[in-house]
Amino acid sequence: MMLLSEKATNLYTSSLRGNRRLIVFIVAIISFITLSFFTLSKASFSLGGGGGCGRTIRSLNEAVAFSSSTGSSNSNGFFSIHRSGSSAGQAKFINLNDLEATANAKEEQQHVLILTPVKNAEAYLERYFELVDRLSYPKDLITMAFLVSDTTDNTVQILKDKADEFLNRPNPSERYHEIAIYEKDFNFQLPEDKRHTFELQPLRRSFMARSRNYLLTAALREYHSWVLWLDVDVVEYPETIVEDLQSVDVDVVVPNCLLQTEDGSFWAYDKNNWQETERSIELQKDLDPDYVLLEGYYEFLTNRYLMVDMPTHLGRFKKVPLDGVGATFTLVKAQVHREGANFPPYVFQHQVETEGFAKMAKAMGFGVYGLPGYLIYHIRNS
Repeated sequence: MMLLSEKATNLYTSSLRGNRRLIVFIVAIISFITLSFFTLSKASFSLGGGGGCGRTIRSLNEAVAFSSSTGSSNSNGFFSIHRSGSSAGQAKFINLNDLEATANAKEEQQHVLILTPVKNAEAYLERYFELVDRLSYPKDLITMAFLVSDTTDNTVQILKDKADEFLNRPNPSERYHEIAIYEKDFNFQLPEDKRHTFELQPLRRSFMARSRNYLLTAALREYHSWVLWLDVDVVEYPETIVEDLQSVDVDVVVPNCLLQTEDGSFWAYDKNNWQETERSIELQKDLDPDYVLLEGYYEFLTNRYLMVDMPTHLGRFKKVPLDGVGATFTLVKAQVHREGANFPPYVFQHQVETEGFAKMAKAMGFGVYGLPGYLIYHIRNS
């Protein structure tokens, strides 16, 4: 009888210990599930964009994404993840199918990026900013970006001062979307009186191409629909020129850039805007593939039809197809650059830099046009 009682007691004790282990195991599982639920809930909240992230909204697309807390792509194709804490950041998805460059760019609030490479440009900057600032295109849709190279004057400081002025005006409608100043030296020095000599042009233009490509890749943002290449020493153009060129609705378009003269006489400046002719094409058949053709030099006549020699009385918006362009004032749909057309620093179809860009764009199937009757003016360089 005593043995049976002890056996029952031992069995009860063993069962109790087993139940305790089972209870502990069950409690552990419940705790794990509860912790996982709260962790996933927090992640879902972050995925939806809830909670403060302490970021500064710097663009229209970011503002749209920040205001949407759906946790999925919205009508703008923008999806964002916000993480709280000291390592806050944002991953984003942008549907570039919705990014367009159209003839009604101003009404459709399309962003324009103005790109200007500069070197020792302090003498030209006052007029440059005066002209840009009087443009009728909305300032909050304009970004300006500069690449300063091998400069020894006060160009950088002037750019900084102007940027501070233009970005901090009391009236918000007079502030520009963004102004960026980049500096990249190529250690290429050329005396001013030698910058247009025939023999040095291929080398000079190659470095200019590198400068443009640096500026383009540094400044182009996902919300830019148009890219405007603008020389710092262009001294006169209409205030409506951006909308005017956009209204032509082609991939690449240039006005006719003349030399500013005291008596208002007609003198060509930008001779890099041209059409191939039967004679120029025939001439190229016998050229070495690495030979660079240059316009406006008596040392080697190309037999091309320059836009500065075309009729100007047919109206400002009479467009003509071109095979080469300069970049005194060149408006490009941003898609052209995004798809890979840039400024070759190497010989491409006997051209480099801007003319090489036109050749490349045409080889990719884009349209390149000029407006012989739309006149702008460039200062006479030394």
